[in-house]
Amino acid sequence: MVFGEDMPAGLKTTSNPIQVSALVSETLPNTFTSETIELNLNPLDQEVFVVTQVNIDVDAPDSVTATSTTVDATLSTVLRTTLGSIANSNVLASSRRAIICNAAMTADGGIPFDREDPTFTALTEDYLGIIATSNCFLNIVGINNGNPKSARVRIYGYRAQASASVYAALVQSEVLSA
Repeated sequence: MVFGEDMPAGLKTTSNPIQVSALVSETLPNTFTSETIELNLNPLDQEVFVVTQVNIDVDAPDSVTATSTTVDATLSTVLRTTLGSIANSNVLASSRRAIICNAAMTADGGIPFDREDPTFTALTEDYLGIIATSNCFLNIVGINNGNPKSARVRIYGYRAQASASVYAALVQSEVLSA
């Protein structure tokens, strides 16, 4: 497939594939924190960002004796007051690192787990999501950690121009999902 072919209806590619990276750090341990990622889209040209892949890398949680700890991060299209999950329409991706502690199961205190979903679009899909406003947000919160945690994200995608009706629908959907 040549880049730009088989575009979703109402969109026209205006850039080559690009990557956007960002970092968010908790202000205090176990405190929800959000960082704005500026995409600098041009609303006069009805420009949108089509997301094709997301990688979120979160710090490892602290190992605390007899305590489960986690670090969770999400990428959202709107400013959130909570972390959210991929069950929310305005969350494009999420990642979690956890140390699950169950004294009956583990004498040493815990078992580590990693989860990131989705990382890239399925072969049958064109994109993970479309961002119609000029920014998106990287969110983080830890649970039961003694130190502030950080998350990094790399967003892969391309700029596209939407038809007037598609652009209006995307902006309205994004704003109403807040």
